[in-house]
Amino acid sequence: MSGNEEKVRYLSEEIKRLKKERRAVILSHVYQRPEVQEIADFVGDSLGLAQQAAKTDAEVIVFCGVHFMAESAAILSPDKIVLLPEIKAGCPMADMVTVEALRERKKEIPGVIVVCYVNTSAAVKAESDVCCTSANAVKVVSSLPEDRPVLFIPDKNLGQYVARQTGRKIHLWEGYCNTHDRLFAEDVLAAREAHPEALVLVHPECHPEVINLADAVASTTGMIRFARESSAREFIIGTETGILHQFRKQCPDKEFYLASDKLICPNMKATTLEKVHRALVTLEPRVTVPPEIREKALRSLERMLAVT
Repeated sequence: MSGNEEKVRYLSEEIKRLKKERRAVILSHVYQRPEVQEIADFVGDSLGLAQQAAKTDAEVIVFCGVHFMAESAAILSPDKIVLLPEIKAGCPMADMVTVEALRERKKEIPGVIVVCYVNTSAAVKAESDVCCTSANAVKVVSSLPEDRPVLFIPDKNLGQYVARQTGRKIHLWEGYCNTHDRLFAEDVLAAREAHPEALVLVHPECHPEVINLADAVASTTGMIRFARESSAREFIIGTETGILHQFRKQCPDKEFYLASDKLICPNMKATTLEKVHRALVTLEPRVTVPPEIREKALRSLERMLAVT
C-alpha cells in the first residue's frame, strides 16, 4: 500500500469515527473527488442531498460541495449545524447574479415571474418566485401562467434549453457555468470520432450547439440513471469529471469517456479528506442563513416542490 493510500485509509477511518461522535451526516456532490465521495453517506445532486439530510436525525451536516449547496441545506435544516469543509468553495455562476441586479431587472419587466436555478445564493432565492433544478426546470416553467413573462436566472444555457422544450418566450440572464462553458461542439465531434459506438450524454448547462449533438440531455442524476438503464455499452460524458466515479461504480461493465479534459471544476475539487476531517474536529466552517432570508428562500423551494 502506498503512502497516499495509507493516508486516505487513516483519514477515512477517523472521519467515520468522528461522524458517529458528532452525530453527523456527510453529503457529497457527484463532482467531488472520488475519495470524498467514498466517505459520504449520500452522493448526488445539490438539492437532493439537502433534502436527504433534512430527513435524517443527524445534528450536523457536512456538505462536500460549494457554498450555495450548504446554504440550501441550512434553509431546509435550520436546526442542524451545517459545515462546508472548504469555505472558499464557491460557484462562479451563482456569483453572476446579485440581489441588487435582480431587483433592477425585475423593474424592467412588469409582472415578471422569476425562476431561479438552484445554483444561486440564498439571498437571490429569497428575491425569486420559484426555484428549479436542471432536472425539473422544464416542468416548473411549464406550470407557470402563460400570460406572465418569465425571467430565468442565472444560467442562459439552461434557460435556452427550457425555452426550446416548453416553447415559452423566456427572458435570460447572462450567466453560465464556467466548467460547462469550456465544452464546445468540436470537442464532442472529436470524442465521437474516437468512440463511434458511444452515446453522448450532456448536461443542459452546456452550449446549445453541444446539446444539439447529444443523444440525451439530463441532470447529473438523470445521466447516471440513463446509463444504468441503457443497453448501450459506451458513453461520452459532457459534464464535470467527478461524475465518472459514480458512472464506473454503478455501471462497472460499461465504458465512459469524458467529452473534454477541460471539464474540471476547481471549486468542486477544493474539498479534501483533510478538510472534512478538520471540519468534524472543529465544527467549522459553518454556513448559516439569516431567518428573514431563509423564510423567503424556503417559499421559492416549496413552490418548486409543489409542482414537481
